[in-house]
Amino acid sequence: MTGYAVVTRETAGGTVTIELKSVNSRFLDLQFRMNDDLRALEQGLREAIMARITRGKVECRVSFGRKVASGAAQALNGAVLGALAQLQEQVLGHFGNAAPLSVNELLRWPGVIEEAQIGQESLQADVTLAMQDTMAAFVDSRTREGAALQAMLESRIDDLQTLVAEITPLVPQVVAQFQQKAIERMLTALGVAGTAPGVLPTTVSRDDVLDRIRQEVTLYGIRIDVSEELTRLGAHLAETRHVLKKGGQVGKRLDFMMQELNREANTIGSKASAKELSDASMAMKLLIEQMREQVQNLE
Repeated sequence: MTGYAVVTRETAGGTVTIELKSVNSRFLDLQFRMNDDLRALEQGLREAIMARITRGKVECRVSFGRKVASGAAQALNGAVLGALAQLQEQVLGHFGNAAPLSVNELLRWPGVIEEAQIGQESLQADVTLAMQDTMAAFVDSRTREGAALQAMLESRIDDLQTLVAEITPLVPQVVAQFQQKAIERMLTALGVAGTAPGVLPTTVSRDDVLDRIRQEVTLYGIRIDVSEELTRLGAHLAETRHVLKKGGQVGKRLDFMMQELNREANTIGSKASAKELSDASMAMKLLIEQMREQVQNLE
C-alpha cells in the first residue's frame, strides 16, 4: 500500500526530521537514507517499522540538523588550526608564491568550528519519539487508502455475486437442452429416430439403444454441470467479504481467496456449454483479476 508521512521534531541539540513513504509491494522491503553518524539508529528504526508494517516498499529518510548557538558551539578548534598552520608553513616553504589560506577558507575547514557534542542516548531518544509520531501519521495515511481499497473490493464482490445469481437458474436449462439435442443428433446418426430405417443388429433392441444413449448423455451432462462451481464461488465470495469486514492483516488470506475464486471461474469457463455461461466466466475472471491486483497491496 502507498503511504506518506513526515515529522519534524525540535530537540535540545537540533532538529530531527523523519520521512516515511511506501509504494505497493507484495512483501516488505525497507530502505534507509541517513547520514553515517545516524547509522547506529537504523536497527531501532527497522524494528519500529516492522512492528506496524508487513507489506510495501518502504523508504525511511532521517536527518538531523544541529543547532547553531552562541558560546561553546562556535568555539574554534585550536588543535586543528595549529595543524593547518604547520601544514601551510611546509607548503609555503616549497612554494613561496602560493597564496595562504583565507579566513573564510579556514572557517569552512572541517573541524575548525567545534560543535556542541550531543550524547548518543539523547539523540536516540529524540529519534525514537519522532519515529513514533511519524509511524502514527504513516499508518493513518495507509488506513485511509485501505478503506478506499476495501470499498472497491466490496463493489467487485457485489458484481460477482450478481453474475452468480443471474446464471445459476440457467444451468439446469442449459444442461437439459444440451442433453436433448445430443440425444436427437445421436439417434439421427444411428438411424433410429422417427421412421428412418434401422441400422442396428437384430439382436439389439431400440429400447436398449435409447437407454444407452441416455446414460452417456446424462454422464456428459454431469460433466458440463457447473452448479457445484457456482455454489463454491458464492461461498468464497461470502468468505472474502467476511475477511474484509473483519479487518486486521488480511493480505495473505485474501491472496488465497483470489486463487480459489479464479480457479472456480476458470472451471466454469472450461465446462460452459452455452454462450451465456462463457460470457459470465470471462466477466468473472476480469473482476477477479481487478481484485487480485489490489489485494496484493493490502496488509
